[in-house]
Amino acid sequence: MNPVLELEDLHVHYGSIHALKGVSLKVFAGEIVSLIGANGAGKTTTLRALSGIVPCRGRISMNSKEIQTLPSHQRVRLGLAQSPEGRGVFPLMTVEENLDMGAFIYSDKEQINQDRDFCFTLFPRLKERRSQLAGTLSGGEQQMVAISRALMARPQVLLLDEPSLGLAPLIVAQIFEIVKHLNELKKMSILLVEQNARMALKFSHRAYVMETGKITLSGNAADLLSDDSIRRSYLGH
Repeated sequence: MNPVLELEDLHVHYGSIHALKGVSLKVFAGEIVSLIGANGAGKTTTLRALSGIVPCRGRISMNSKEIQTLPSHQRVRLGLAQSPEGRGVFPLMTVEENLDMGAFIYSDKEQINQDRDFCFTLFPRLKERRSQLAGTLSGGEQQMVAISRALMARPQVLLLDEPSLGLAPLIVAQIFEIVKHLNELKKMSILLVEQNARMALKFSHRAYVMETGKITLSGNAADLLSDDSIRRSYLGH
């Protein structure tokens, strides 16, 4: 079975800093795959390279089609959408306007309305605040907006960058249950970058461990969750 998303020997430089040093990973259809590691390991840079935000050397393919030379909007058209670290909402636009920005590649208004309603079903709080400026929302609500905006692009692969960052435990649990729901209901493939390694591994099928720009370990998420070296390094015991 061919992967829906594949990175091969990916390198990224920030000036003289070699941020990614030959990263290779695969995401298969219907999988949740986590990328875990310490701050500065290169996790967010990997997603930014995938989305076309930073230039890279190496190969990125979606459904066996190479996309590393394509601009970001064309990658979205091929089914790749990202919910960025730090949420990145448009603060002076309403919740509904933020969501509609995610559907910029589409013109079928009826389906866009259905997609928006689906996001409001996932996150009822957003429906209540659909006319509120996104910049006035709480951190958890802004995270819901960011995920919903990515979903409006109808991704085949959803890239989630630190969805739990700065959120209360109750909101984190809710976000991860929705990630699981999306995977099970929509059969959506998800590549998850997350510092909360325990939560990420609990909800993932497979995972990769990244250290200083390299993949150092990979495997079944449940196995990694019980691995002594992973527990010591990333799970606090």
